[in-house]
This record gives sequence, C-alpha cells and structure tokens, in this order.
Amino acid sequence: MATLIKKHPLLAYYLLTFALSWGGFVLVLGPKSLVNTDWQAEGAFLSAVMVMLAGPSIAGLLLTGLVDGRAGYRDLLLRLCKWRVGIRWYAIAILPAPIVAAGILFALSLTSPLLTTDNKTAVVLAGLGAAVTTILEEIGWTGFAVPRLRRRHSVPMTGLIVGTLWGLWHFLQQVSVSGTYAGGIPLFAFLMLSVLAAVASLTAYRVLMVWVYDRTDSLLVTTLMHGMLTASTIFWFTPIATGAAFLADVWLVAAAMWLVVGAVAVAEGWLMRRPAIRTRAAQQG
Repeated sequence: MATLIKKHPLLAYYLLTFALSWGGFVLVLGPKSLVNTDWQAEGAFLSAVMVMLAGPSIAGLLLTGLVDGRAGYRDLLLRLCKWRVGIRWYAIAILPAPIVAAGILFALSLTSPLLTTDNKTAVVLAGLGAAVTTILEEIGWTGFAVPRLRRRHSVPMTGLIVGTLWGLWHFLQQVSVSGTYAGGIPLFAFLMLSVLAAVASLTAYRVLMVWVYDRTDSLLVTTLMHGMLTASTIFWFTPIATGAAFLADVWLVAAAMWLVVGAVAVAEGWLMRRPAIRTRAAQQG
C-alpha cells in the first residue's frame, strides 16, 4: 500500500481528502439532516463543517510524511512561514475577493434587498473568523497537491484541476444549506445551479491562487488569499437573500472571477507561449 501511494500520491491525496471530509461531515451531521430548511437551527452543522475543513490538511500531512518524510515537513513549514514576498503580492492576495464580492452585492442591492441586515458588523466579524479556518484546507490543497501538479502542468491547468475538485468537494455542504436558500425554486434545480456556480467560481479563484503561489512560493500568502475569499463570501451563509437573488449573486461572482483570470492570462501571456512546468529543483530553490 505504501508503495502504491508513493507511486500515485495525488490520487491517494484526493481519495483520502474526500473520504475524511465527506465521511466526517455525514458522521457528525447525520444522513437524515443533510437537507434542512434552516441550517442555523441544526446544532451540529458548524461542527460538521469544521470536521470537513480538516480533511484536506489531515490528508496532506499524512501523505507528506509518507511520501517525503521529515524533509517534506520541513519544506512545508518553510513555505507556511514564508512572508517576505513583496507588498504587491499581498495586495493581489487580499483585494480581488472583497472587491468582486462587494461590487456585485452593491449592484444587486439596488434592486434586491441583499444588504438589509441590522448587524453588518456581525457578518464581517463572522467572515474574518471563518477566514482563519482556511489554514485547515490549504496545507493540503496548496501545501501538497499544487506543487506536485505543477511538475506536470501549467499554472492554468493546475488551477483548473485543483479548482474543479475543490468546488466539487463542497457538494455535501451545499446540499445541507440548499433548503435554506432555495426560496421558490425547486430544490434539485437550485442545488444544481448553485453547485455549478460554486465550481465555476472556485475554479477561477484557484487559478489565481496557483498563480500567486507559483510566483511567491509562499503557502502563507496563498492561505491569506483563500481566507479573503471566505471572509468576502460569508454573505452566502447568512439567509438575507434566497432563490433567484442568491443565484444571481453567486453566478455574477463566478463571471467576475473569470474576467479577472482572463486579465491575468493576458498580462502573463498564458495564451501566447508554451506553458512553463516547475521542476522539483525550481520549487525548492
């Protein structure tokens, strides 16, 4: 088994990640509570989410030790603590998600009551608190999976692979909250549309995250970038808007994220030159 895992570390990582996250989510929440009309009233929901979030990093840590041993852990720690990357990369990591999310919310609020909450400060604080939990994911996604994929694929392709699986990884969580947000839309149709929007949005954002990581080699900055997305989209977990208004928001966010990816692709010349593959020596250097 150890030999098989070392031969196919990425396959092993994704299988273990999904098994730990989905298995833990169902175990904590219970199969009968996967779909409910008010996730906030489900006392075990947040605990189930925390167990789910831990899956990628637990898988990443276990497989890092098995595949790379102590040297792998040292390298992971160095990348996690790397903060000297240039101020512009912090700006690129921090700004896109809140600008996109706030801009779309403001535009939609002109016709839909998306921002009508009495305590916006509580929403912001909840978002910042949720952002801290992203370390539970990125030790796996970026710490383990991305560097290995970059040895064989370009930045855009790596982002597409990791992003698609990252989006699908949220499926059970979306099933659990869909009853709260479906509004007058049939539950199955709403779920499919929201899942597709999430995959589209998260894949675009993951391409940007892979690009930032590729240019900085900093797991810390990439984790910060993930955290800003979580903080900026916490609105999706506050039942202010439902049905068509909710879907309009998530699909517009996805479209805007792909526009940002397009701008980066033009600036970086991804469509004009042969994609660069990162060697192991380049990653360590």
